Amino acid sequence: MIISDGQWAETRDALRRAGDRFADLLPAVPDPAARATRSWSVEQTAAHMVSLAWACETIVEPGSDSGRDARLDTQLRKTQVDTVRDLNDLLLRQYIVERGLPPLQDRLREHVRSILRATDGRDPTEAVDWLGGSRLPLGGLLAHLTNELLIHGWDIARAGSLRWEIPARDAGLFIELFLVGVTSYGYGALLDSTAPPPRRRIAVQFRSRHTRPLTIVLDGTGRYDGNRGRVTVAEPERGDDVRLWFDPPTLNLVLFGRMSRLRGALTGRLVVRGRRPWLLPVFLRTVHMPDN
Repeated sequence: MIISDGQWAETRDALRRAGDRFADLLPAVPDPAARATRSWSVEQTAAHMVSLAWACETIVEPGSDSGRDARLDTQLRKTQVDTVRDLNDLLLRQYIVERGLPPLQDRLREHVRSILRATDGRDPTEAVDWLGGSRLPLGGLLAHLTNELLIHGWDIARAGSLRWEIPARDAGLFIELFLVGVTSYGYGALLDSTAPPPRRRIAVQFRSRHTRPLTIVLDGTGRYDGNRGRVTVAEPERGDDVRLWFDPPTLNLVLFGRMSRLRGALTGRLVVRGRRPWLLPVFLRTVHMPDN
């Protein structure tokens, strides 16, 4: 996987901006107890983001005095896409003691700054461990944290009736660096708990004005990785089953359960074409994201 110097600088700037904007958003929320997601209040969502930033810091600086222990390491290794909620609950219960928006705001800024310091001058293609025994490039890790800040900032802004923009290029980094990265470097056991793949090959082409064209292939025709099917990244071809044109913020909101596919299509920000467009829902039953 190639990540240019310019793309790496762009990724770091996107994380810096998202962290600052998220922290600046918190004091503007009228009611910290307002429901932001199905499970969390605004305050709990902020604490969740602090916990993710802290966990990312421990990944990029594994030798630091991070407070990680064997229990958390075990949970990280066994987490799958459908059990991310268990990891989130553990982080909030055991490792993040601050409550109240001002302390959470300060700690979030601190962790984002630490991540940026620890990754300054590093190779963005450097492989790091992630959930479920998966691996991904350093650039993908930062792109994932940026996307979490953007999605949960959207949650909090909606709870407080506040404005929140998800920049299209910053959202596109999630597809280019995280999704491509974890697929290319090895997704480990992340898909173990998802629906069994269909016993066929499905190639979905992703295109937008803000990302490089790519195809993700789900191959359920053979016995790969415990018969889950093999997910790979390929160059787009005319014969791909599905061609998905997308607006990156809209696609990310759909993938993480904040917007329905129908609404995304009706806005014209998701356009599905190709020889077999009906296979996209089948593909997404296996290749999907957590929705909390």
